[in-house]
Amino acid sequence: MSRLMIYSATGYTARLATGYAKAAGLDPVLAGRDAAALAGLDGETRAFTLDDPAAMDAVLSDVTVLLNCAGPFLRTAEPLMRAAIRNGAHYLDIAAELDSYRLAEKLDGEAAARGVMLLPGSGGSVAMLGCLAARAIETVPEPVHIRIALMVSGAMSRGSAISAAENVTVVLLVREDGPLVPSNTTALHEFDFGSGLTASFPLTLPDLITIWRETKVPNIATFVHVVGDAFPGGDLSALPDGPTEAERAANRCAAVAEVTAADGTVSLHRLETVNGYTFTPMAAAETARRVLAGETRPGFQTPAGLFGSGFAETIADTNLSRIPN
Repeated sequence: MSRLMIYSATGYTARLATGYAKAAGLDPVLAGRDAAALAGLDGETRAFTLDDPAAMDAVLSDVTVLLNCAGPFLRTAEPLMRAAIRNGAHYLDIAAELDSYRLAEKLDGEAAARGVMLLPGSGGSVAMLGCLAARAIETVPEPVHIRIALMVSGAMSRGSAISAAENVTVVLLVREDGPLVPSNTTALHEFDFGSGLTASFPLTLPDLITIWRETKVPNIATFVHVVGDAFPGGDLSALPDGPTEAERAANRCAAVAEVTAADGTVSLHRLETVNGYTFTPMAAAETARRVLAGETRPGFQTPAGLFGSGFAETIADTNLSRIPN
């Protein structure tokens, strides 16, 4: 029988993903390291830590799909990816950390040999931006450069803030003529997220790996525009568990892709959708449903590559559109 396991099931985003998974008719196994905390959840629970491979193998032996919601992913992705490969379970996560995608690249061949799929970023900005980039380059015969920007608004969850603080990439990276290389530019670039041109700052995002993997466009740069207190400071452990439903509704998400062709012409596309903390668990649950139904490919995959450029538009009221030049 196909089984879905959600790891870190007591966490903010995982609880939302569990709700969407159950609404889709799935009956996930709820897992984490704290048996006492898991006991308060509604459903089958399994407690294990990530430093005991034998225990991990025991609890994963009947699992078909593992959804990892435990950040910082630099601590959890490797033990859970390797355990998934050992036990023949497809691995999903919601990571926005570059190291998780580099790890998936490293383990690609091993996973493929075992018939296991590695799909980091099954929900969240990687799914959004991947679909946006794929849609944008469909209109450009010879794309040579992609600039892509994410607008982040509203409060972060406590877990996301802690993960982000531990995963700040000091070196700014871009993709230049294929390889990932350091960049010393801090120049802002303007994008129209729906209310006119707005300056965004360059930031290393995992889409430098995922977009290149699917499009092979040789030059890619990633940007972020922050609205309000999206990146909080101070004592992160004192932050609320996550934004309320009303806060999520008040802070929607947007992204823009700017694709330049070999002849210099530029094509602009915009994505508009619900708040990231609504999109991410919805997309992760939908991905799990589709993977359980057999939509898989072995090895390292991306949501846009696996499901196509229209995947994001199946989540909530997401809209992808071309911006007139």
